[in-house]
Amino acid sequence: MLSRSCCMFSTTYESFPWSLSAYSLSQTSSASTAASGTVLSFGRRGERVVFMAVSSNRARQRKLPKNLRNPRRPKLPPDMDYSFKRVLYEEDEEASQKPTIGTFSDDDEGVACEASSDGIDEELEVEVEKGRMCDDGEIIWESDEMEAISSLFRGRIPQKPGKLDRERPLPLPLPYKIRPLGLPTPKRFANHSRQSISKQVYKNPTFLIGLAKEIQGLSTEENISKVLSKWSPFLRKGSLSLTIRELGYLGLPERALETFCWVKKQPHLFPDDHILASTIEVLAGSNELKVPFDLEKFTGLASRSVYEAMLRGYIKGGSLKLALKLLSMAKESNRVLDTGVYAKLILELGKDPDKSSLLLVLLEELAVREDLNLIPQDCTAIMKICIRLGRFDIVEGLYDWFRESGGNPSVVMYTTMIHCRYSANKYREALAMLWEMEASNCLFDLPTYRVVIKLFVALNDLSRAVRYFSKLKEAGFCPTFDIYCSLIKIYMASGRVAKCKDICKEAEMAGFRFDEHTMLKLQQ
Repeated sequence: MLSRSCCMFSTTYESFPWSLSAYSLSQTSSASTAASGTVLSFGRRGERVVFMAVSSNRARQRKLPKNLRNPRRPKLPPDMDYSFKRVLYEEDEEASQKPTIGTFSDDDEGVACEASSDGIDEELEVEVEKGRMCDDGEIIWESDEMEAISSLFRGRIPQKPGKLDRERPLPLPLPYKIRPLGLPTPKRFANHSRQSISKQVYKNPTFLIGLAKEIQGLSTEENISKVLSKWSPFLRKGSLSLTIRELGYLGLPERALETFCWVKKQPHLFPDDHILASTIEVLAGSNELKVPFDLEKFTGLASRSVYEAMLRGYIKGGSLKLALKLLSMAKESNRVLDTGVYAKLILELGKDPDKSSLLLVLLEELAVREDLNLIPQDCTAIMKICIRLGRFDIVEGLYDWFRESGGNPSVVMYTTMIHCRYSANKYREALAMLWEMEASNCLFDLPTYRVVIKLFVALNDLSRAVRYFSKLKEAGFCPTFDIYCSLIKIYMASGRVAKCKDICKEAEMAGFRFDEHTMLKLQQ
């Protein structure tokens, strides 16, 4: 590094012999030394001559730091490169303006020192490969070398486009934010083996249904306390409601009533509305519930769960008159019942064609309810009853309500809607519902194929009817008698008698037989 008091110059004289250059330098160096009070030294490195002027004033020099005065290890010399020789190539006009030590002025010394202070302490050099020089002194460059050199002046090399929409990662959480609060955390995975027996059995369905089967195995003379007494300490309120309903499914309403009477004697199990509602539903469903004369007074004190259980029991037992009476009493007393109870009553009334007027009244009451909440099964069942009554507008309204409430139609609901529009002679709308069903990736079942083939027969679309008939077989379903009749009808309409005979043979092989009346009907 060159400081303000130290300057280094390097030059090469190709036109002068070394003896002359050395002689002239010695003369100039002695004169400059005497004038400036500095010591000059020069040396020869290969083909280069280096001049160094060192100031005698050591006060201006900076003291080197310790790491540079006493380095830990010496710097390694650079690797020698024998394939190139280092020369300094200058133009002729620059060679005529070569500086000398004697011609150095104070301004030149300041400029040189300023350049040295910027860190430019390396010698100017140009590397030229051996054998690359022509006779006239010019350098021969190859095409790839020229391209490499010219690329350095083109600017920034364009990079490959990365992920443009990448998001900046979130900062790491700070320690004080992830430090636990010191409060005990609940266990996510509870060890059920360490739980008490009461917690393991009081709401276990397998255990409660097993109690009902044990009660079923008792003889008529034995009391149910023989089974229930040993489990009494481990039961809680509402535990035996499932056992009572299971006894009702097994056809043992008397044992259900005995279970309820036993529960009444247990202070830690009664009073409980769940057990009372289950017992009333089982007794009303088996027509074992005695109806008091003052039914209004009896039901006025009942809770909503008990009232709905009684209504469901009467509907299940076929006592529709009592069910309608309870429903009218609830309406008079402004008691709000669950919409599922209305749906079950509508399903039972729909089995009797003579009660269509009562059915329509219940449908209107159900439509007025703002808290309408129907499960898909009840909704589909009400749709089928309305199709039977010819109220297709109610079916469309129920379907729109179901979709607006966020429900996902099942294959049964799609089939019901296609059948509704087919029955209303809206074939194009039914076809649109079919495309919607296929777009939802809903798998077809046998009733769906039956309705779809009937739809294409009504549209007189033979190609699609045959296509869905082939899909029916590929799905593993066996065609029904009405499907064979629909295909024979559309083949006869198109005049393909040979195909009709093939379908008839296939139907006979499947076990169906066409009588003469059916064949005459199909030919019409």
